[in-house]
Amino acid sequence: MNTVLVGAQWGDEGKGKVIDFLTEEADVVVRFQGGSNAGHTVVVGDRKYVLHLVPSGILHGGKHCVIGNGVVMDPFDLMRELEQVESWGFEMKGRFHISERAHMVMQWHRALDKAEEAARPAGEKIGTTGRGIGPAYAAKVGRFGMRVGDILRPDFADLVRKQVAEANRKLVGLGAQPLDAEEMVRLYLPMVAALMPYVTDTIQYLHENLEAKRSLLFEGAQATMLDIDFGTYPFVTSSNPTAGGACTGSGVSPRAIDRVIGVLKLYTTRVGEGPFPTELLDADGELLRQRGGEFGATTGRPRRCGWFDAVVARYAQRVNGVDFWAMTKLDVLDAFPVVKICTGYRREDGFVYTTFPADLEVLSHCTPVYEELPGWQCETSKVTDYAALPENAKAYINRILDLVGGQLGVLSVGPARETTLRINI
Repeated sequence: MNTVLVGAQWGDEGKGKVIDFLTEEADVVVRFQGGSNAGHTVVVGDRKYVLHLVPSGILHGGKHCVIGNGVVMDPFDLMRELEQVESWGFEMKGRFHISERAHMVMQWHRALDKAEEAARPAGEKIGTTGRGIGPAYAAKVGRFGMRVGDILRPDFADLVRKQVAEANRKLVGLGAQPLDAEEMVRLYLPMVAALMPYVTDTIQYLHENLEAKRSLLFEGAQATMLDIDFGTYPFVTSSNPTAGGACTGSGVSPRAIDRVIGVLKLYTTRVGEGPFPTELLDADGELLRQRGGEFGATTGRPRRCGWFDAVVARYAQRVNGVDFWAMTKLDVLDAFPVVKICTGYRREDGFVYTTFPADLEVLSHCTPVYEELPGWQCETSKVTDYAALPENAKAYINRILDLVGGQLGVLSVGPARETTLRINI
């Protein structure tokens, strides 16, 4: 069974935990897009593991993990993370593979990211993490990027010099300080030897596994509403974290995909700038943030919090073709006497959108239309059987399924591995 797992909101839905859960039945876990701006958190027993580039499946001994061609990888971030994972007691060599076609995030991309964000007027800032992801993807599309395979070239140092010269032209134009090309060469040359053991023709590797009937699990970062094509543009990431991105970011045919699992947090959060129709700027929003621990795994930034948005979830279902939902953080809602679901966006003239509009100016003049359901106000984190959930909690979940389509596959009622209920998968 080959599975694609995607986030169905604005990220931070709990994909890391769900990936960790699904890895038990997978042989190979493939990261297919994004970079170290992502953060997946997995809780095992009393330990919390945070991963940014390495697929979450690495926490299962014997599983193989792949950084696909669709990822932009900062080599220094990766090496630090590899060292950290090994310090946790997980062997990397022989079970971790980096596509030679993956693009690298270099120091000049980070510098450009920060300079470009600083140059944007107030109100037009993207909310970038400043980790160089956008400029690295821009260089890739502009056919001036650096791929992992380039480190094997004898003229690698000259490539670095050429890249720095072009970046400096842009940095100076943005009013930022230029970088020293020779310093960059000295910085990156030692990285070559460190990365070489992991560089792989992952297209060949993945197809060998498919031919051997091994199970592949495709792990995305970010989420549908941050997709460069389908998200709230321009407040998006620079890649395709939707189901289609699993194929273009790995080199595996769509015919090889057996199912798509979408991850939905049972309320909604967002980090950074951009529209957020159900955002709560009141005590309920703060209660969601504190109970849910809604602070970025990568940046530590407080997440914006709001009620569940069924318009967004239904849109994600259509874009990704979700077969099953993994719903997370039900327990966070235990404290609320009333829970709300957004079913549409009401325009000032009374018209109600039930599909997500592409024009963000339209969205900015709308207010959410809510259904209110009674809360359950009892603890769900110790529930081990779906049937034992409070009736109001089951009614809430069922109403969401009625609105968005698809089946419930997994339900999470807490942060730990053991607080994950398998329903239909």
